[in-house]
Formats: sequence, C-alpha cells, structure tokens
Amino acid sequence: MTRIVILGGGPGGYEAALVAAQLGADVTVVERDGPGGACVLTDCVPSKTLIATSVRMAVMSESADLGLRYNGGPDGVVGALEADMATVNKRVKDLARAQSFDIAERLAYEEVKIVRGEGRLVEPHVVAVGDRHIRADIVLVATGATPRVLPGAEPDGERILNWRQLYDLPELPEELIVVGSGVTGVELAGAYLSLGSRVTLVSSRDRILPTEDADAASVLQEVFLRRGMKVMSRSRAAGVERSGDRVIVTLEDGGKVEGSHCLMTVGMVPNTRGIGLEEVGVELDRRGFVKVDKVSRTSVPHIYAAGDCTGVLMLASVAGMQGRIAMWHALGEAVQPLKLGWVASNIFTEPEVASVGVTQSMVDSGEVNARTVMLPLFSNARAKMQGFQDGFVKLFCRPSTSIVLGGVIVAPRASELILGVSMAVQQHLTVDQLAHTFAVYPSLSGSITEAARRLMAEHAF
Repeated sequence: MTRIVILGGGPGGYEAALVAAQLGADVTVVERDGPGGACVLTDCVPSKTLIATSVRMAVMSESADLGLRYNGGPDGVVGALEADMATVNKRVKDLARAQSFDIAERLAYEEVKIVRGEGRLVEPHVVAVGDRHIRADIVLVATGATPRVLPGAEPDGERILNWRQLYDLPELPEELIVVGSGVTGVELAGAYLSLGSRVTLVSSRDRILPTEDADAASVLQEVFLRRGMKVMSRSRAAGVERSGDRVIVTLEDGGKVEGSHCLMTVGMVPNTRGIGLEEVGVELDRRGFVKVDKVSRTSVPHIYAAGDCTGVLMLASVAGMQGRIAMWHALGEAVQPLKLGWVASNIFTEPEVASVGVTQSMVDSGEVNARTVMLPLFSNARAKMQGFQDGFVKLFCRPSTSIVLGGVIVAPRASELILGVSMAVQQHLTVDQLAHTFAVYPSLSGSITEAARRLMAEHAF
C-alpha cells in the first residue's frame, strides 16, 4: 500500500487526501490548526460568511426604491439598521468550526489519519511531527501562506489588524482604514462599509483591483464612492502607528490618514521556510513559493505541492484541483494537467465580480484576437425588478470560429452566474450554441445568452 503524507489540511491537502484514500493509499494529514486549515478556520470561510451578512445588510439598506421601509421602533418610529458584531463574529467563527468538523468527519470516513502539529521533512521520505517520524512514499506539501507584514505596520490584534484578527473585535470599527486594494482589501472594505463603518481604502495604484478587468473595477469603485467610501488612489502606506484608541497611517508622500482601526491587506508569504524543503532538494522561487509543474510535481520526483504555498492563483478551488491532480498523477491514474485558462474566479463584493478565460487586457494588448460584447445589467428585466443597476455581462469569442474564450460578470451572485460561461470555455462551445441555450425568463442569466446572441449576430455579418 502506498504511504502518503500530506503537510497541511487546507483545500489542497484534504481534497488530495480524499482522492488518495479512495484510490487505496494509506494517507496521513499533518495539520496544525485543524481540518480545513487556515482557509476554513481563519480566511476564506470566515470572510465570506461576514460578507454574506454585509450583503444582506446592503440590500436591506437600499430597498427604499422597492417600497420597503425598516420600522424598528416600538411606537412606529423608523429605526436604524445596525450590525450586532458580537453576534456576527460568533456566527462567523461557529460556522468555520462547523465546516472544519464536517471535513474531519469526511476524512475519518475515508480512514485518513490526522496528526495535529507542524510537519517537516527530515529526510526525503521521512516527515517529522515533534518527536514522531512518519515514513512516506509520496509527500504532498500544502502548507499555505500567511498574511504579509509591512515593516513599520506590525499588527497588534486590537487596532492594527490582519484579516485573521478581525473576528475577535468586540465591536464594529468606527473608522476603518484598509491598506491594500487587491481582492482581499476590496472585499473586506466593501463588507465593513455595508455593515456601517466609515471606510478609507488606501490604494497604491491608479484604481482598485489593478490586476482585474478595468471595466469591472470601475463599476465597483463607483459603487463604493456612491456608498460613502473614501478611496485614496496612488497612495502607498509607509507605516502605521497606534495612538491610544486611534491609528495613524503614514503615506510615502508624507500624508497621514487617521482612523479607529487599520486593516493590512498587503499580500501573502508562503509557509515554506523551516520545514526542510530546500534541505531535501525542493526548489523554491525567490519569494519562497514552491516551484511546481502542471501536475503539481516539485523538483523532487516523489514530492508534490499544492495550494497557496505554490503561488499558483491563490484560490481554494485551484488548491483543491492541484491536490487532486497530484494524487491522480502520483498513484498512476489518468490525469489532465492544470489549465489556468479554465479557472473561474470571483470577488465577493456587492456586486460580485466573476471572470473566466481570456481577459480584456489580453485582447487590448493584441495577445489574443477576440470579438467582445458588453451588456449593462440595468437592461435585464430581472435586474430591474430587483433594483440592481450596477454591473454588466461581457463575453469574448474567436472571430473565425465564434468559440467562447472567456467572460466577465459584474452582478449580484456573479459567482453563480459564471458557471455557464466557464462550461462554455472548458467545452469549447460557440456563441451560437450558448445563444441557443434556454435561459429562464426573467433571470440574470438571460443576459449571458443575450450577449451570445449579440456576438452571433455580429458574426453573421
């Protein structure tokens, strides 16, 4: 029986463990924090739970045009909608623990052994956890990553925070400064804005979400500004200091921003140092990420890696796929290499931003020759009924064959809507095939088939 040891119990680790166990391997998962890892316990699951609450609050707060009014007073006085952060944070942490428990039960059902602790490679085929040594035929490294700390802005867990420390706050931050305008910063800035914080977003670039679709970022920034967020573009933080119950963010140009709390979202560093990787010959890049190929192999034949520690699209879905591919390959199963062009991603803001395949920047630069159509969401009947005004559906296709190459959706629940486009990309469907697919009327998904019909009509001429 093949012995497999997996370092890390996050999506890359536990998905790999399930595949390996089902294929008859003897599997041991070494995890420090608990099944699900940081993704479930401190990162993805908690943040998306908090965001779900904030989205509900935003919808309720903006329902006046639909004829709804919140009446919270005992004498008919209209009351204010408020977030009870003690209850919100308790729900966040309870849900994370419940999800971790579910994963533990599933692993136990598949007879996967879980060892609590930090694992390290002491020999190419030996993993040590404390004083215990576990022999392995195959090793999968899925140790994840940790929030990057900006020198001069070290989190204290009370006023200067990373996103893993948010759920221990006793109350809603009154004036939250978010440093960093990437996905994590934008998601949490939008969430706390909806929950009632006064939010300042410090962005070192010209716009928020600098690596995402420019049209999508523009829509989202307009929504943020309309809702009262202050967005400081081209402003790079140099340091953060605490002064009593206040924080002061100093910018590189000498400017200062003051608030009650500061959230640092300035990237991730891989958890790859001090676990014996380099000593056994596993090659890391200059930032410390494990170098892997398309089937998750490292530079050492029997050692694989998956998830955030590889730096390959830091998404739970990608980590899980990397882990599954690693086990299929290691155990001799047929396997298709990871195709990043098929990866669908989502930014959990309100509205959400989902994308898959070819990007607008690839088309604009001439890297990809494609025809494009973009339909505003406000033209959709269901969007009108629900009072949604912000967003669009964008599709890309090949000029010659009309094969769908990618798309971007900015809409409520775009994470659910993108599946149709993702399937079209992966299955090499044409816009004609997508256009002839039935969509419910009225529905937001109808904008996808409508966009396909627009591209089909253009191709006809």
